[in-house]
Amino acid sequence: MTDHLRIPSIQPPAGRPDRHVALREAAQALEAGFLSEMLKSVRFGEQENALSGSVGEDHFASFHRDALAREMVRSGGIGLTEIILKSLMEKNNGT
Repeated sequence: MTDHLRIPSIQPPAGRPDRHVALREAAQALEAGFLSEMLKSVRFGEQENALSGSVGEDHFASFHRDALAREMVRSGGIGLTEIILKSLMEKNNGT
């Protein structure tokens, strides 16, 4: 069994929960974009068979990768959301 690095969840600052929610959503979107690009780089969703090769195939493959990446983030992702969120909160508190 593999041990996974546990990154503690960052608690929202008192008095500004809406800002925390917005920052978390931005961090999740960044992680999802990163994961989608990683899936694209390993050619996830591309097919090479008798039915492949249409013009719209690339577009639908990107929709599939994006949806999968968002679901991966919703299920915990790879931990980038918390790292990005911490950085955004530090930057936001510093300005």
